Amino acid sequence: MSAARVLQAPSSSPVMERRTFLAMVSGSFLTVPLAAQAQQAMRVIGFLSSRSSDESAALMEAVRRGLGETGYVEGKNLTIEYRWAEGRYDRLAVLASELVSRKVAIIVAGGGAVSANAAKGATSQIPIVFVSGADPVKYGLVTSLSRPGGNATGVTMFVGELSLKRLELLRELVPHVGLIGVLINHKSLEADAQSKHMQAAANSISQKIRIVNAGSEDEFDPAFATLSQSRVGALLIDNDPFYDSKRDKLVALAARYKIPTIYVWSDSVVAGGLLSYGASLVDSYRQVGNYAGKILNGAKPGDLPVLQPTKFELVINLKTAKALGLTIPPSLLARADQVIE
Repeated sequence: MSAARVLQAPSSSPVMERRTFLAMVSGSFLTVPLAAQAQQAMRVIGFLSSRSSDESAALMEAVRRGLGETGYVEGKNLTIEYRWAEGRYDRLAVLASELVSRKVAIIVAGGGAVSANAAKGATSQIPIVFVSGADPVKYGLVTSLSRPGGNATGVTMFVGELSLKRLELLRELVPHVGLIGVLINHKSLEADAQSKHMQAAANSISQKIRIVNAGSEDEFDPAFATLSQSRVGALLIDNDPFYDSKRDKLVALAARYKIPTIYVWSDSVVAGGLLSYGASLVDSYRQVGNYAGKILNGAKPGDLPVLQPTKFELVINLKTAKALGLTIPPSLLARADQVIE
C-alpha cells in the first residue's frame, strides 16, 4: 500500500514535473512590473521643430540626455521620428499631422510657440512637450503654469520679460547711445507682443529705439541697411527660431555694418556675436527630454507644471569687441558667466 502511494505522488510524474516547471516560468514573467515591461519595449515619439537639423545638433543631444535620465535611449528602447520645418512656419501644420498619423506616443515641439501651436492644433489626445520663449497660457497651450491641464506641458523662458535687461546691457556697453535698433521677425506669432515689450522697456528708461522687421533671409540685408542709415548705435536681435537657424548670417551682417549687437542665446556669441543674455537653451531642451521620458513612464502632461528658468547667463566675446573697437567695462566683465577670447 505504501509503495502504491509513492508511485501516485505528483513529484514522481515526468509530465506533472514539466507542467509545474512551465507554470513557474510563466508566473515569473507575470511578476515583472508593467512599467519595466513598457520601458523594455520600443517606444516611438515625434520631434517637431521650426528649425533645421544641421544647426540643432546640440539641442537634440540635450533632448536625448533628458530622455536618458528617465531610462530611454534612442535606438535601444526608443525611436524618434523627426520633422523639421527649416524656417518655413507654414509647413508645421502638415508636419504635425504626419506625426499624429504615425500614432507617436508623444510630440516634442521645439523651436518656439509656433511649433507648439501646430502640434496643439493637430491633436488634443497625444501628449505634447514644448519649448517656448512666449507665455504658453496666452497662446492657449496650457490653462496655467502650475496645473497645465489638457495634453501639453513643457518649458517657457518668457524671453520678452528680459527686453529691459538687454537694453540696459547695451547702454552699459555703449554709453550715451542715442538710438538702439531692434530686429523682429514680423512673420512670427510673437511679433506684436515682442514689439510691445520692447517699446514698454525702452519707454521705462527713456531710450529711443527703431524697430525693423525681417521675416526671411532676403530681408536681412535691407534691414541692416535701414539700421545703418538710421545711425543706430547698437542693435538688439529679438528671439525667433528662424533667426537662430540663420545666426551665422546675422552675426556676419552685424560685423559688416560694425553694429554692437546683443542676442538672446549664447550660441550666437560663440559664432562670433558680441554678447548675449538669456537662459540656457540647451538645458531647457534637456528638461523637455526629461519630461517626455516621465510621460512615457506614466505621468500625465496636465499634472506636470510648466518649467521656468532660474538662471540667466551673460556671455561676452572679447575678440568681437576688439574688432568693433569697443572696450568692455570691467564691471560688465566681472558679471559675465562666460568670456570668449
